[in-house]
Amino acid sequence: RRVALRPVVRPERVPLSFAQRRLWFLSRLEGLSATYNLPLVVRLSGDLDLGALKAALLDVLARHESLRTVFPQVDGEPFQQVLPVEQLASLADLVVRDSSPAAVAADIAVMVGSTFDLESQIPVRAHLLVPAPHEFVLVAVVHHVAGDGWSLGPLARDLAAAYTARVGGGAPEWEPLPVQYADYTLWQRELLGDENGPDSVYSQQIGFWRDALSGAPDQLELPFDRPRPVVASHAGDRVPVRWDADAHRALVHLAQRQGASVFMVVQAAVAAWLSRMGAGTDIPIGTAVAGRLDDALDDLVGFFVNTLVLRTDVSGDPTFAELVDRVRDSDLSAFGHQDVPFERLVEVLNPARSMARHPLFQVMLSFQNAPAADLAMPGLQVQAEPVQAGAAKFDMLFDLSESFTADGAPDGIVGSLDFATDLFDAATVERMLGWLQRLVQAAATEPSLPLHSIPMLDEAER
Repeated sequence: RRVALRPVVRPERVPLSFAQRRLWFLSRLEGLSATYNLPLVVRLSGDLDLGALKAALLDVLARHESLRTVFPQVDGEPFQQVLPVEQLASLADLVVRDSSPAAVAADIAVMVGSTFDLESQIPVRAHLLVPAPHEFVLVAVVHHVAGDGWSLGPLARDLAAAYTARVGGGAPEWEPLPVQYADYTLWQRELLGDENGPDSVYSQQIGFWRDALSGAPDQLELPFDRPRPVVASHAGDRVPVRWDADAHRALVHLAQRQGASVFMVVQAAVAAWLSRMGAGTDIPIGTAVAGRLDDALDDLVGFFVNTLVLRTDVSGDPTFAELVDRVRDSDLSAFGHQDVPFERLVEVLNPARSMARHPLFQVMLSFQNAPAADLAMPGLQVQAEPVQAGAAKFDMLFDLSESFTADGAPDGIVGSLDFATDLFDAATVERMLGWLQRLVQAAATEPSLPLHSIPMLDEAER
């Protein structure tokens, strides 16, 4: 949070942000795909005012320009075109359809798997399923080009506030957003400066990443069930992850002792686990950073998240504590150079390209820390609904969060592991997760053990 964001005078054609540009490129390369869909699924029970809900959806689209932006192109160059609110009624009408308790999951999957034509369709759509009287499921799908995981909080919060106002016969009286996504796009280019200027943030950070990722492996070899296909289908599945309070406490204590974060300790464990499974000793792992470098962006729906490549050196059979030290030092350097968009970094570093795998890394580790949204809506019981993974951007994606007791004590680490079904069966992934859990428990309680001595297999597997 280094500079103050402000609205700016926009050119006739606002360019795409660097992150948007990569997704636009992928949409042209891969064709229509649901790989980058972000779903928000909410169960509603009670007396729903359908007219108020429709009006509230339009209120939210009016508030957040990113949700009413299309991406036409001129001479092959895309630009952001923000549609006026007057055009939204026909483009963003809430689709209501009957369902049944038995069919809801399948209906949600169809809606989450729907695709967007970014050139002509706004990047959000909403459906309302009616499985029973006074029971509803709201399914909102946002394309990643218009939002990120953090954005789902402001989106849900603003929808609830707008619905509350509309039920009361009024319009939402929220504070105007200080900036819009198009302002951020132009500011991002101003912040980074000229890529060819030796004193620019852009130039200096690219130089860091050239050195940090020099010689990194193009892909990790893991115990796949099937050979990697020539072109990834991006089909995916999900298994749950749950580490109990004892393991969580041990991780917290080790992090404190090593001057690291819990994320860094978990990263060290995942890197050791990957290495023990045959991935070698040079382990690049992707992670996401919020990318909201100014307070003005906190309540805005938009694609701000950036991806970093965290390279872990597992060579020399260090102790787990020593590995945590290595991770801490390399992570701090990486986080200090987080402004260069990953999409541009891929272009600059130009790794060996393949339609079969993600560039620069194939395993991602994400810790969720976005604030929870207030979904209170008058006359309704509201509950967010988890959505089963149907697409896989990476070979593996850990999506984890820390849970705590009422008095703030560690109460476990929970989440999920999404995986590419091109490569893995669910049974294989569950077995591998068992190895990781045993490694985490042993490494956190005895961090002086060399990596090769940390137990991963149970008695039946030895």
